[in-house]
Amino acid sequence: MDTPLTQRRCHELHGAPDHLTQARVMELIGQLHPDWKLGPHGDAIVREFRFKKFHEGMMFANAVAWVAERENHHPELRLRYNSCAVHFRTHSVGGLSENDFICAAKIDALLAG
Repeated sequence: MDTPLTQRRCHELHGAPDHLTQARVMELIGQLHPDWKLGPHGDAIVREFRFKKFHEGMMFANAVAWVAERENHHPELRLRYNSCAVHFRTHSVGGLSENDFICAAKIDALLAG
């Protein structure tokens, strides 16, 4: 069995060999919170997090930035008054890599418990 995503670290990518198959994408997305969805072209994962106040979203965005820096894998963030959308896509592989799912799982863990 695979090591849980939250216990893994992002690794250096080497282009096309690190691009995930559709079957692997479906396997990994099943390990994330069900609010993570595939982007419209199937080459990204996206989740929108909701908050009651702007400062809560800002603190969350800063925590996501900390995870991204630690893993050296950075999402696109869209911060609004009461939400923060997190969008992962690995540009160097032209789609999704395991790094996207590792970071998404670690972001889910920020709000667990």
